[in-house]
Amino acid sequence: MSNTTVQHSTASDANKNNSDYNKAPAIFCKNLCKTFQQGEETITGLDQVTIAVDNGEFVCLSGPSGSGKTTLLNAMGGLATADSGEITLQDKRIDLLSSADRADIRLHQIGFVFQAYNLVPVLSARENVEFVMQIQGLPAEQRRQKSMAILREVGLEGMEDRRPSQLSGGQQQRVAVARAIVSDPVLVLADEPTANLDSSSATVLMDLFQSLNRDRGITFVIATHDERVIAYCKRLITMRDGKIETDNLHRRSDA
Repeated sequence: MSNTTVQHSTASDANKNNSDYNKAPAIFCKNLCKTFQQGEETITGLDQVTIAVDNGEFVCLSGPSGSGKTTLLNAMGGLATADSGEITLQDKRIDLLSSADRADIRLHQIGFVFQAYNLVPVLSARENVEFVMQIQGLPAEQRRQKSMAILREVGLEGMEDRRPSQLSGGQQQRVAVARAIVSDPVLVLADEPTANLDSSSATVLMDLFQSLNRDRGITFVIATHDERVIAYCKRLITMRDGKIETDNLHRRSDA
């Protein structure tokens, strides 16, 4: 499978031609800087990073370990604060918010998919998906209906009452995806989502991401160094030493 790349500039033509397309980026980061202290050494995590991700994009952040991709992902999701710079989610400056308000943004507007799944082991698949909605205050019956529908959508119908220990790694990651998208977030952030998956499970997961992006218009930003994941992305941003090295549209020749 071969790929071609062209320099990225603005939103995809498909998004531009969509009358429902919101011209404000899903997320915009401007001049982000972040350093970490390790003993007497100062480590640069982000160095004047500026990036706009439009609604409906499917973006991969790639680079070697320590390049800054996870640091950028965490800043986008309000899990970590930058030392300086701006982060705007739709039309809201989340870098100016309190930690409590950032938590509320994460609860309602951003979905997360982590390498380690982060499922509650004593809860069933359905209960794990419902957990977010319970915190949001949705009624029990509405939670149940939505969780059952989303688990069916990700291919887990009939497994709703299984606990994580009764599911394969790929199935657990699909529960995590269901939990991430059940509240219709503006943005889904995924950090090395295939790292613990075999090739078959990784393909199933990426096919799911692709269909959710295509059919529901969900915006994805994925931090990865997995070539299996990069093969699916529509836009590839490479990072090194806390800086954006390249930013290209990425087209699969067999797409």
